[in-house]
Amino acid sequence: MIELDGVGREYETGGGTVAALADVDLQVDAGELVVVLGPSGCGKTTLLNLVGALDVPTSGTIRVAGKDLTATSRAALAAYRRSTVTFVFQTFNLFPSLTALENVRFGADVARRPDAAAASREVLERVGLADRAGHFPGMLSGGEQQRVAIARALATGNPVILADEPTGELDFHTGRQILELLAEQAADAGRSVLLVSHNREIARMADRVVELSGGRVLGDGPPAGGRVPVADLRW
Repeated sequence: MIELDGVGREYETGGGTVAALADVDLQVDAGELVVVLGPSGCGKTTLLNLVGALDVPTSGTIRVAGKDLTATSRAALAAYRRSTVTFVFQTFNLFPSLTALENVRFGADVARRPDAAAASREVLERVGLADRAGHFPGMLSGGEQQRVAIARALATGNPVILADEPTGELDFHTGRQILELLAEQAADAGRSVLLVSHNREIARMADRVVELSGGRVLGDGPPAGGRVPVADLRW
């Protein structure tokens, strides 16, 4: 589903050129949950932005769902962002003037789903917030807001979910609920989930762990000791 071959991303700064990523190879299959692990500044978010077509690589090729993102027009990339990838951010990014249901419906409408209304209600129920459908984000807890954000991602129906530190602003109990939802999307719905985190404990729930440091891949394989259920995580 996701394939990066020799991908690099450099930025020009006042002090010269900075390599955010260098010669990165990565593959993620359909139905696979991959955690990209590393400290701040290691290139994790840059990697997500490249896969999500919010940025373009300086070198190498990126293919997602059979599309070569490095040889695609801007119009085609916009269509790709609508139909293939969905982001879940640490800061929720909900529209404060829209209700929970309307925020979810926004995701379905952007993806141009013909069943947007029904799909939005279904996923909001799936994340346990059907009774909060008419509430605005300011009336919801942080965990509820993140569940709305995930419901919005699911409502698109897109096959790839890109999660950028999705539990970073949450308490342990709520964070574990969010991870359960993401794990279900890979295991039950067959979506590819690429989750970036600095929390090594979260990596234990992954099918594979990719370790980044200084923009380079230092390791790529199953979690040490084997994968564990989300319920067994502690941090």
